[in-house]
Amino acid sequence: MGIIISEQPTRAPEGYTKKPTVKAMEVMAKEIAELQYSLYKESKRALLVIFQGMDASGKDGATRKVFKYCSPSGIRAFSFKKPTDEEFAHDFLWRVHKIVPQKGQIVIFNRSHYEDILIQRVHGWIDEDRVTDRINAINAFERLLVEDNNTTILKFFMNISEERQKEKLQERIDDPTKQWKHNDGDWEERKLWPKYMECYEDAINRCNAVPWIIAPVDQRWYRNYFVAQKVLETLREMDPQAPTFADK
Repeated sequence: MGIIISEQPTRAPEGYTKKPTVKAMEVMAKEIAELQYSLYKESKRALLVIFQGMDASGKDGATRKVFKYCSPSGIRAFSFKKPTDEEFAHDFLWRVHKIVPQKGQIVIFNRSHYEDILIQRVHGWIDEDRVTDRINAINAFERLLVEDNNTTILKFFMNISEERQKEKLQERIDDPTKQWKHNDGDWEERKLWPKYMECYEDAINRCNAVPWIIAPVDQRWYRNYFVAQKVLETLREMDPQAPTFADK
């Protein structure tokens, strides 16, 4: 039957409290930084982290908190906006392929190639045949990165509740320090919530050459912990090693 978004949690499991969880996240973030630098020195493998979710789901926040101790060497983040004229003139994966990580790098996508089967589908800018073609292309693209370039991919769906999203969008109006984030268009897109959830659910279940991780993000402190835990587990499994004289 696949993943049903409405059945997935948006909050921390019972038993988690803020203070010890934040403390544990800090410890993990420092270990992530150590492993990231080892990955950079090794330069044999790469990690691509994708944050995909509705407006105000915490994609920027998770990036800042989880990777805050990482060295600027070997880590980059990209935010996907409306395609430029040059990007529109190419296939939809052209702008993505040129910024995926090279060996030794961690690259973070704030939104991603999934926008091309989400917002475009929600607004009816592409038909269902094109959606299916793009889903097949995305699965092939991600397999290519994994199998041909030794890239590990972590795909997070930032699962925010409709009620919590409304609160976060309102904060961007009420809090002067957050007003720079405000965009009237976010409120218009919110009106299409049911259609977005339908399209996200389909993308999660059909774009599964690399499986998705459903991240509960209503509470920022648990969101950061959850993402950090998954990233750290992955880097530990990769176990990057700096080369020695014997390797040269």
